[in-house]
Amino acid sequence: MDRDWAEPLDLAAVAAHAGYSRYHFVRAFKAVYGQTPGRYLSARRVERAEELLRSANLTVTEICALVGFGSLGSFTTLFKRQTGCTPGEYRAKHAGRGAALIPGCYAMLWAGGFPGRDRNSEEAG
Repeated sequence: MDRDWAEPLDLAAVAAHAGYSRYHFVRAFKAVYGQTPGRYLSARRVERAEELLRSANLTVTEICALVGFGSLGSFTTLFKRQTGCTPGEYRAKHAGRGAALIPGCYAMLWAGGFPGRDRNSEEAG
């Protein structure tokens, strides 16, 4: 989940990969991490969104899609629950306090915002 945080969560596949049933995996995951896999993944996505809001010249809607949320409303609600402010308030508070913002097209390319393009294969070749 930490590697493919922007992808939809396929809990059955993750549990099978770990060698557990889906329900046993959720119980074991919660015992270790203190939260369900879905909440863990949402928290990682919000952390990535915080990074992009601080560093990239992208709209909140673009960041919402890049980090794997399907709904701007859900993204904003979870973001506010985790950080205490909306994505726009977070950006106003933290952006521009260091290096210049990364142009949105570079951030989209790096974060996988262009389907069909694999950044790893371009780096290798």
